[in-house]
Amino acid sequence: MQIHESYKLSQIKIIFSGVIIGALAGSTVSMFRWSIQHLMVLMQRLYGQVADHPWTIIGCLAVNVTIGLIVAFLLKQQPDIKGSGIPQVEGQLLGDLDYQWWPVLWRKFVGGILAIGSGLYLGREGPSIQLGSTLGQGVALITKQVGLDRQVLISAGAAAGLSAAFNAPIASTLFVLEEIYHNFSTNIWVVSLTSAITSDMVAMDVFGMKPVLYMKSTPLPIKYFGWVVFLGLVLGVLGRGYQLIILRVGRWYQKFSRLPAWLNGLIPLVLVIPLGVVFPQLLGGGSVIILKLNAAGYPVAILILYFIIRFVFSMFSYGSGLPGGIFLPILCLGGLIGAIVGQSAINLNLLNATYFSSFIIMGMAGYFAAISKAPFTAILLITEMVGTLTHLLGLATVSLVAYGALDLLGGQPVYHSMLQQLLHVKRTTGQSQTVPIMITIFSGSAMAGKMVSEVKWPTGTLLTNIQRGDTETIPSGHTVLRWGDTLVINVSAQNRIQLIQQLNTLAK
Repeated sequence: MQIHESYKLSQIKIIFSGVIIGALAGSTVSMFRWSIQHLMVLMQRLYGQVADHPWTIIGCLAVNVTIGLIVAFLLKQQPDIKGSGIPQVEGQLLGDLDYQWWPVLWRKFVGGILAIGSGLYLGREGPSIQLGSTLGQGVALITKQVGLDRQVLISAGAAAGLSAAFNAPIASTLFVLEEIYHNFSTNIWVVSLTSAITSDMVAMDVFGMKPVLYMKSTPLPIKYFGWVVFLGLVLGVLGRGYQLIILRVGRWYQKFSRLPAWLNGLIPLVLVIPLGVVFPQLLGGGSVIILKLNAAGYPVAILILYFIIRFVFSMFSYGSGLPGGIFLPILCLGGLIGAIVGQSAINLNLLNATYFSSFIIMGMAGYFAAISKAPFTAILLITEMVGTLTHLLGLATVSLVAYGALDLLGGQPVYHSMLQQLLHVKRTTGQSQTVPIMITIFSGSAMAGKMVSEVKWPTGTLLTNIQRGDTETIPSGHTVLRWGDTLVINVSAQNRIQLIQQLNTLAK
């Protein structure tokens, strides 16, 4: 086994690139967050004028229609800024999609600010991930990184974008590994973590050290964990319902809307005006209502009403195709479900009110774990966002129960399902090309302990190198594969999904 010094130098170069990407993504996403927050304040004031001065609704309509037309123009120019952006990033890393970085970057930035800042029930986190990944793509282009090195930098950018949006560098790195890239290669996680930490430093310098969803809370004692299991089951069932609707709402727009697809955003932008007048606290991604839940003392009926409004209008908002994500809206809905279950138990004198906030926190984690099928990310994400480790056991339990319940109902990771929908509409040119993928060999797999020549490789695959710790080996037919090895394999882009499934079967 030969150790290549050039490989080590290459690692140092890529890590340095990760620092650059982190700084760029942190600055860009911080400006994105700041702009959304300030536009939201202005829009809330504008909506608030309607109650006292009804004629100002004309001004609201004029502003929102103008916003809709501007964003529609951007969408028509560049369809890749549509929606969350996470499916596009996943498709790009898997070799199914590709796009030019600069046209997507600035249009996603402007379109996301206008759509989310108008008060629609959209999150900034998905767009932040795409903003970061496009910056990673730009750095790769400028530094002439190609192939796997380019993919590593795109992954690092995605982690940096989410880290700046949520101030959660550990969870952001894990999200890229668990949900987007589906690979735990050393190169990827080291560079992604470097980029995420750098980005987080920049964002904290702008927004301060306080966690994004900090709330005072008391962890739930073990004797009440029956409620945790019950909450997990509820979250899993409702999470499956969320998946079924969010994956169909785009088609409902196509079926019932009389507008061209790129103008569908006008519908929620008009509907948000009465919501902004009557329920200003519900506007935006949902962080405001999450932070109010613990102290507001809402009755169960109001919590259910808020959940229904948030659920329905988040579907309207996302299904229109406007630039904006579902990440934070999912956390908001999960927090509301947790609040409903917790307050119901308190009303029945089955639980002390001291533990109400625990249900909000666990609700967020469990709902996200179920819908995204990324339980590790959910546990760490909520831990970092809330700013305490005391709920770790409850978060882990509710996430696993919710994940299991959704899995039994046939649910798949929502972002991967969205990618599959996207691929039905858009296919990149050059279907016969090959793309590199990375597969990790697990202990006890059919590959472990065999020579390369002894493995029945699927047709359309070519093993190009093996990463074993800090070393990289160019394989021969006599090279023995070990568990823990990361294999770099070129596969046919046209049959990539089927080939990955076959390779994963061999490696696990």
